[in-house]
Amino acid sequence: MCALFLLSVVVQFNDPDPLRWMAIYGTAFAVALLVGLRGRVPVLVPAVVAVVALAWAIEAINLVPEGASYLHMFDAWEMKSISVEEAREATGLLIVLIWMCAVMLLQPRAGEKA
Repeated sequence: MCALFLLSVVVQFNDPDPLRWMAIYGTAFAVALLVGLRGRVPVLVPAVVAVVALAWAIEAINLVPEGASYLHMFDAWEMKSISVEEAREATGLLIVLIWMCAVMLLQPRAGEKA
């Protein structure tokens, strides 16, 4: 997941609004890296990232007209339309949300061995 989130940060350089996307993917990268190096992070950290990703994903999903754009997300690398771009962005946020939930639920509790 570190590699996926780091790649997600890098590909944002050509995005019209790169800073906010770099921030969410960069934070997800940092959480994944810390879990990989330390075995755990304070549960509040992935929880905050998950809440932000969820709220933002809901907003992005509401911008996708009737879900049709999800069928065309991977037809081409370039942006085919705004609705396809919104579908891709919402999916990226859902990946962050799912990974943060996995970190919260699967990491060892304080005092347990990894």
